[in-house]
Amino acid sequence: RALLRANAGLENLQILFPMVAKVMEVDEALGLLARAHRELLEEGQPAAKPKVGVMIEVPSAVFLTKSFATRVDFLSIGTNDLTQYILAADRTNARVMTANDALHPAVLNAISMIIRDAHAQDTSVTVCGEVAGDPAGAVLLLGIGVDALSMNLANFERVKLVIRAFTLKRARALANQALRQEDERLVRGLLNNALKG
Repeated sequence: RALLRANAGLENLQILFPMVAKVMEVDEALGLLARAHRELLEEGQPAAKPKVGVMIEVPSAVFLTKSFATRVDFLSIGTNDLTQYILAADRTNARVMTANDALHPAVLNAISMIIRDAHAQDTSVTVCGEVAGDPAGAVLLLGIGVDALSMNLANFERVKLVIRAFTLKRARALANQALRQEDERLVRGLLNNALKG
């Protein structure tokens, strides 16, 4: 209710539902939002519905992208958690953290699938997480088709410099090559060579 009231007259608020694993969860959250909006209006209080998004960060959500995209305004891929859950490698556990790599082909193909399914519904996709702030990763994500990147401000200038050095056509060609690799080391080697060239 407070969010909806704060959005009245401004209408620049966006709400992102995190850790969504089921379509029912989105429907229930949207229902609560609609109820709060309706109640505020009935009470004569100013209120405006925000744009709503879903965070794709668990494997089940990858396969529900089409359903989510028909219900919300935008999607955001949380690559840190998604990578951890796809690869079953806890990024806080020193014994397995080296296995946690967002450039793993399984993760890249999941991201590609999310973007394809979201764009088929005219829904935009943002990526947040460490890979979005990595210059090579950022170029790869843009080549795969991501609409926006969310990163730590400390990485912004480096990422901007690299992105400006690549045409979209070149980034797409690089992404197509990367998506055909079978090992994250090969993906990283491909990106490193592209950055040197």
